[in-house]
Amino acid sequence: MTQYTNPDIHGDSPAWLSFIWIAFLVSLSLMVLGIYFIPVDWWIKGYLYMGTLFLTASTLTLSKSLRDKHEHERLVNRVKSARTEQVLSKYEG
Repeated sequence: MTQYTNPDIHGDSPAWLSFIWIAFLVSLSLMVLGIYFIPVDWWIKGYLYMGTLFLTASTLTLSKSLRDKHEHERLVNRVKSARTEQVLSKYEG
């Protein structure tokens, strides 16, 4: 039994997903460790930690929003193509 596959859907490979997660965790860990060991007062460290937290959260939100926009545009284009095909098939037949 053959399974239906949609050629329009491309998933990320497990190797790529692993690379993304490892890079994210390593960079965040190194940033947190760097802030911890920097020789400044505690309130400056707190400010840097807070900045790191907000930068990370806003980066994740931005990437999700860009992905959602891309998916929305793909869906709209597919609907437009289907409508065009429907109109063309009426005139051809």
